[in-house]
Amino acid sequence: MATTSAGLAYSLGKTDGNREVTRAEALENSRAIVSATHLPVAADLENGYGDSPEECGATITLAAETGLVGGSIEDATGQTLQPIYDFDTAVARIRASVNAARKLPFHFTLTARAENHLHGIFDLDDTIRRLVAYAEVGADVLFAPGIKSSDDIAKIVKAVSPLPVNVLWGYPDSSLTINDLSTLGVKRVSLGSSLARVAYASLIKAGNEILQKGTANYAADAIPYSDLNALFNFVKS
Repeated sequence: MATTSAGLAYSLGKTDGNREVTRAEALENSRAIVSATHLPVAADLENGYGDSPEECGATITLAAETGLVGGSIEDATGQTLQPIYDFDTAVARIRASVNAARKLPFHFTLTARAENHLHGIFDLDDTIRRLVAYAEVGADVLFAPGIKSSDDIAKIVKAVSPLPVNVLWGYPDSSLTINDLSTLGVKRVSLGSSLARVAYASLIKAGNEILQKGTANYAADAIPYSDLNALFNFVKS
Protein backbone atom coordinates (compact mmCIF):
# COMPACT_ATOMS: atom_id res chain seq x y z
CA MET A 1 0.00 0.00 0.00
CA ALA A 2 1.03 3.61 -0.39
CA THR A 3 -0.04 6.89 1.18
CA THR A 4 -1.10 10.05 -0.62
CA SER A 5 0.25 13.41 0.45
CA ALA A 6 -2.75 15.22 -1.05
CA GLY A 7 -5.25 12.95 0.66
CA LEU A 8 -3.57 13.64 3.99
CA ALA A 9 -3.32 17.37 3.37
CA TYR A 10 -7.00 17.69 2.46
CA SER A 11 -8.07 15.68 5.52
CA LEU A 12 -6.16 18.21 7.63
CA GLY A 13 -7.71 21.17 5.85
CA LYS A 14 -4.43 22.07 4.19
CA THR A 15 -3.15 22.38 0.63
CA ASP A 16 -0.77 19.87 -0.89
CA GLY A 17 2.73 20.53 -2.17
CA ASN A 18 3.23 23.82 -0.34
CA ARG A 19 4.98 22.57 2.79
CA GLU A 20 1.87 23.02 4.89
CA VAL A 21 1.85 19.42 6.13
CA THR A 22 4.66 18.83 8.59
CA ARG A 23 6.91 15.80 8.70
CA ALA A 24 5.46 14.91 12.10
CA GLU A 25 1.91 14.94 10.69
CA ALA A 26 2.91 12.82 7.71
CA LEU A 27 4.71 10.26 9.84
CA GLU A 28 1.84 10.03 12.31
CA ASN A 29 -0.50 9.33 9.40
CA SER A 30 1.89 6.66 8.15
CA ARG A 31 2.06 5.07 11.59
CA ALA A 32 -1.74 4.84 11.73
CA ILE A 33 -1.92 3.22 8.29
CA VAL A 34 0.86 0.74 9.10
CA SER A 35 -0.99 -0.30 12.25
CA ALA A 36 -4.22 -0.82 10.31
CA THR A 37 -2.97 -3.34 7.76
CA HIS A 38 -0.83 -6.45 7.42
CA LEU A 39 0.36 -5.22 4.02
CA PRO A 40 3.71 -3.46 3.52
CA VAL A 41 3.27 0.32 3.37
CA ALA A 42 5.26 2.93 1.49
CA ALA A 43 4.74 6.65 1.99
CA ASP A 44 4.71 9.77 -0.11
CA LEU A 45 7.40 11.66 1.80
CA GLU A 46 7.13 14.69 -0.49
CA ASN A 47 10.49 16.47 -0.76
CA GLY A 48 11.84 14.94 2.43
CA TYR A 49 10.50 17.85 4.48
CA GLY A 50 13.69 19.83 4.05
CA ASP A 51 15.96 21.24 1.39
CA SER A 52 19.22 19.64 2.45
CA PRO A 53 20.37 16.10 1.70
CA GLU A 54 20.77 15.60 5.44
CA GLU A 55 17.09 16.36 6.05
CA CYS A 56 16.10 13.86 3.38
CA GLY A 57 18.22 11.19 5.02
CA ALA A 58 16.74 11.96 8.43
CA THR A 59 13.23 11.65 7.00
CA ILE A 60 13.98 8.18 5.65
CA THR A 61 15.31 7.07 9.04
CA LEU A 62 12.25 8.44 10.85
CA ALA A 63 9.93 6.90 8.27
CA ALA A 64 11.40 3.46 8.90
CA GLU A 65 10.82 3.90 12.62
CA THR A 66 7.07 4.22 11.97
CA GLY A 67 7.01 0.79 10.32
CA LEU A 68 7.15 1.99 6.72
CA VAL A 69 9.11 -0.21 4.33
CA GLY A 70 9.33 2.29 1.50
CA GLY A 71 8.93 5.91 0.58
CA SER A 72 9.41 8.45 -2.16
CA ILE A 73 11.50 11.60 -2.28
CA GLU A 74 10.72 14.20 -4.94
CA ASP A 75 12.80 16.95 -6.49
CA ALA A 76 10.10 19.63 -6.09
CA THR A 77 11.03 22.49 -3.77
CA GLY A 78 7.56 23.62 -2.76
CA GLN A 79 8.55 27.13 -3.89
CA THR A 80 6.73 28.93 -6.68
CA LEU A 81 9.70 30.83 -8.13
CA GLN A 82 11.96 27.77 -8.30
CA PRO A 83 9.69 24.72 -8.25
CA ILE A 84 12.43 22.14 -8.98
CA TYR A 85 15.81 21.70 -7.28
CA ASP A 86 18.81 22.15 -9.53
CA PHE A 87 20.21 18.93 -10.93
CA ASP A 88 23.20 18.52 -8.60
CA THR A 89 21.20 19.30 -5.47
CA ALA A 90 18.44 16.93 -6.54
CA VAL A 91 20.89 14.08 -7.09
CA ALA A 92 22.63 14.75 -3.77
CA ARG A 93 19.27 14.56 -1.98
CA ILE A 94 18.47 11.17 -3.50
CA ARG A 95 21.98 9.90 -2.74
CA ALA A 96 21.56 10.88 0.93
CA SER A 97 18.14 9.21 1.04
CA VAL A 98 19.56 6.02 -0.43
CA ASN A 99 22.45 6.05 2.04
CA ALA A 100 20.03 6.38 4.95
CA ALA A 101 17.87 3.57 3.59
CA ARG A 102 20.85 1.24 3.21
CA LYS A 103 21.79 1.68 6.86
CA LEU A 104 18.47 0.19 7.97
CA PRO A 105 18.24 -3.43 9.14
CA PHE A 106 15.75 -4.25 6.37
CA HIS A 107 15.31 -3.31 2.73
CA PHE A 108 13.61 0.06 2.44
CA THR A 109 12.36 0.66 -1.10
CA LEU A 110 13.41 4.18 -2.10
CA THR A 111 11.43 5.76 -4.93
CA ALA A 112 12.96 8.82 -6.60
CA ARG A 113 10.58 11.28 -8.24
CA ALA A 114 11.26 13.76 -11.03
CA GLU A 115 8.52 16.37 -10.77
CA ASN A 116 9.07 18.51 -13.89
CA HIS A 117 5.80 17.69 -15.59
CA LEU A 118 3.66 18.37 -12.52
CA HIS A 119 5.05 21.90 -12.45
CA GLY A 120 4.65 22.80 -16.11
CA ILE A 121 8.24 22.01 -17.11
CA PHE A 122 7.61 19.72 -20.09
CA ASP A 123 11.23 18.79 -20.67
CA LEU A 124 11.32 15.03 -21.13
CA ASP A 125 15.08 14.99 -21.73
CA ASP A 126 15.75 16.68 -18.38
CA THR A 127 13.27 14.39 -16.65
CA ILE A 128 14.98 11.30 -18.06
CA ARG A 129 18.42 12.73 -17.20
CA ARG A 130 17.30 13.13 -13.60
CA LEU A 131 15.75 9.67 -13.38
CA VAL A 132 18.88 8.04 -14.79
CA ALA A 133 21.03 9.93 -12.27
CA TYR A 134 18.74 8.89 -9.42
CA ALA A 135 19.05 5.29 -10.56
CA GLU A 136 22.84 5.59 -10.66
CA VAL A 137 22.99 6.72 -7.01
CA GLY A 138 20.90 3.78 -5.87
CA ALA A 139 17.17 4.54 -6.08
CA ASP A 140 15.05 1.38 -6.24
CA VAL A 141 12.11 2.76 -8.24
CA LEU A 142 11.89 5.70 -10.67
CA PHE A 143 8.82 7.90 -10.93
CA ALA A 144 7.96 10.91 -13.08
CA PRO A 145 4.39 11.92 -12.20
CA GLY A 146 2.56 13.79 -14.91
CA ILE A 147 3.88 11.69 -17.79
CA LYS A 148 0.83 10.56 -19.73
CA SER A 149 1.73 9.48 -23.27
CA SER A 150 2.67 5.91 -24.06
CA ASP A 151 5.69 7.08 -26.07
CA ASP A 152 7.10 9.10 -23.18
CA ILE A 153 6.46 6.31 -20.71
CA ALA A 154 8.21 3.83 -23.00
CA LYS A 155 11.24 6.13 -23.27
CA ILE A 156 11.51 6.38 -19.49
CA VAL A 157 11.18 2.62 -19.03
CA LYS A 158 13.94 2.03 -21.57
CA ALA A 159 16.21 4.71 -20.07
CA VAL A 160 16.25 3.28 -16.54
CA SER A 161 15.90 -0.42 -17.37
CA PRO A 162 16.08 -2.84 -15.61
CA LEU A 163 14.92 -0.78 -12.63
CA PRO A 164 11.14 -0.56 -12.19
CA VAL A 165 9.18 2.50 -13.23
CA ASN A 166 6.16 3.86 -11.38
CA VAL A 167 3.43 5.77 -13.24
CA LEU A 168 0.78 8.08 -11.84
CA TRP A 169 -2.56 6.85 -13.17
CA GLY A 170 -6.16 8.00 -12.99
CA TYR A 171 -6.14 11.08 -15.20
CA PRO A 172 -9.59 11.80 -16.68
CA ASP A 173 -8.01 12.53 -20.08
CA SER A 174 -5.94 9.35 -20.27
CA SER A 175 -7.11 6.26 -22.12
CA LEU A 176 -4.26 4.04 -20.95
CA THR A 177 -5.37 0.97 -19.03
CA ILE A 178 -3.47 -1.09 -16.48
CA ASN A 179 -2.85 -3.66 -19.22
CA ASP A 180 -1.50 -0.93 -21.51
CA LEU A 181 0.94 0.20 -18.83
CA SER A 182 2.04 -3.35 -18.21
CA THR A 183 2.71 -3.81 -21.91
CA LEU A 184 4.86 -0.67 -21.83
CA GLY A 185 6.95 -2.24 -19.06
CA VAL A 186 5.56 -0.25 -16.12
CA LYS A 187 5.95 -2.19 -12.86
CA ARG A 188 4.05 -0.03 -10.38
CA VAL A 189 1.04 2.27 -10.60
CA SER A 190 0.06 5.05 -8.19
CA LEU A 191 -3.39 6.57 -7.90
CA GLY A 192 -2.12 9.76 -6.30
CA SER A 193 -4.87 12.11 -5.16
CA SER A 194 -7.52 10.71 -7.51
CA LEU A 195 -9.42 8.62 -4.96
CA ALA A 196 -9.45 11.46 -2.45
CA ARG A 197 -10.67 13.87 -5.12
CA VAL A 198 -13.44 11.48 -6.15
CA ALA A 199 -14.58 11.28 -2.53
CA TYR A 200 -14.57 15.07 -2.13
CA ALA A 201 -16.37 15.47 -5.45
CA SER A 202 -19.22 13.29 -4.16
CA LEU A 203 -19.38 15.27 -0.92
CA ILE A 204 -19.42 18.63 -2.69
CA LYS A 205 -22.00 17.45 -5.22
CA ALA A 206 -24.27 16.27 -2.40
CA GLY A 207 -23.82 19.52 -0.50
CA ASN A 208 -24.65 21.58 -3.57
CA GLU A 209 -27.81 19.55 -4.15
CA ILE A 210 -28.95 20.20 -0.59
CA LEU A 211 -28.19 23.92 -0.76
CA GLN A 212 -29.45 24.59 -4.28
CA LYS A 213 -32.37 22.18 -4.66
CA GLY A 214 -33.33 21.13 -1.16
CA THR A 215 -33.40 17.48 -2.25
CA ALA A 216 -31.58 14.35 -1.14
CA ASN A 217 -31.26 12.35 -4.35
CA TYR A 218 -27.53 12.01 -3.64
CA ALA A 219 -28.39 9.44 -0.97
CA ALA A 220 -29.36 6.91 -3.65
CA ASP A 221 -25.65 6.35 -4.34
CA ALA A 222 -24.63 6.09 -0.69
CA ILE A 223 -23.27 2.84 0.70
CA PRO A 224 -25.85 1.43 3.14
CA TYR A 225 -25.13 2.13 6.81
CA SER A 226 -25.24 -1.57 7.68
CA ASP A 227 -22.79 -2.43 4.89
CA LEU A 228 -20.21 0.04 6.19
CA ASN A 229 -20.60 -1.26 9.73
CA ALA A 230 -20.16 -4.81 8.45
CA LEU A 231 -17.07 -3.76 6.50
CA PHE A 232 -15.36 -2.16 9.47
CA ASN A 233 -16.34 -5.01 11.77
CA PHE A 234 -14.65 -7.34 9.29
CA VAL A 235 -11.56 -5.13 9.18
CA LYS A 236 -11.26 -5.14 12.98
CA SER A 237 -11.49 -8.91 13.08
